[in-house]
Amino acid sequence: MEEETWKTAITKVEPNKLCLRGYRIDELMGRITYAQGVFLAIKGELPSEGEAQMLDAILVSSVDHGVTPPSCVTARTLASTGNPLNAALAGGILAISRHHGGAIEDSMRVLQEAVRRKNEMKASSRQIGSIMVKEYGEKHQRLPGFGHRIHTRDPRTPKLFQIASDLGIAGEYVEMAKALQDAIQESTGKKLPINVDGGIAAVLCEMDFPPELANAFFVMARIPGLVAHVYEEKQRMKPMRHINPRNHEYDGIPERKL
Repeated sequence: MEEETWKTAITKVEPNKLCLRGYRIDELMGRITYAQGVFLAIKGELPSEGEAQMLDAILVSSVDHGVTPPSCVTARTLASTGNPLNAALAGGILAISRHHGGAIEDSMRVLQEAVRRKNEMKASSRQIGSIMVKEYGEKHQRLPGFGHRIHTRDPRTPKLFQIASDLGIAGEYVEMAKALQDAIQESTGKKLPINVDGGIAAVLCEMDFPPELANAFFVMARIPGLVAHVYEEKQRMKPMRHINPRNHEYDGIPERKL
């Protein structure tokens, strides 16, 4: 019995021709950036110039965060035990979950709920921020996208918001993220910064990406950093070593300007 034909609307492959969302890939090469290609593959259309710059900034913002994140420790451990590059990368990516990178999706859902309630109640972002912080506090739950184990002011978030503002992308979701940050400080006395997960979440909401795809952007961003760590582990370190992520020091190129 012949198998039933199924459909895909992403890439058409024919002899000597590849078309991504209707565009020939060989014609896209050299004319669009990787970020534009990512947008095209996911959304089905090429981004505006501003959307392309914004997505590029998102991908750069999370390219790496040193050796201490679980994804890096996992990838380097697998490399240390002799696994090939693809296996070490796969392990690192699998370590990206709800509490590591996964907060982007949760934060998007919070921001979408907050903006929905703001519009329904015809309230201000400040009022909704206070209401939601109180509700989460009563349930003894933390709002995703706020606070960082290292940074008291995550330097990536203000830059993301500045770029979003300059490009005309920042709107009610960025405003709501800032309102929630202020409400947390007013309620608890703690100044918890909007971390990069929360910053990315706000901008992805502004660009109308679905929350179900949120963590994919963190994965895409982090792969180059993981590749560098796996390669360094194999090149510089002895196999089967005990990796204590806190017991390290940086010996790379000193800080430099563009």
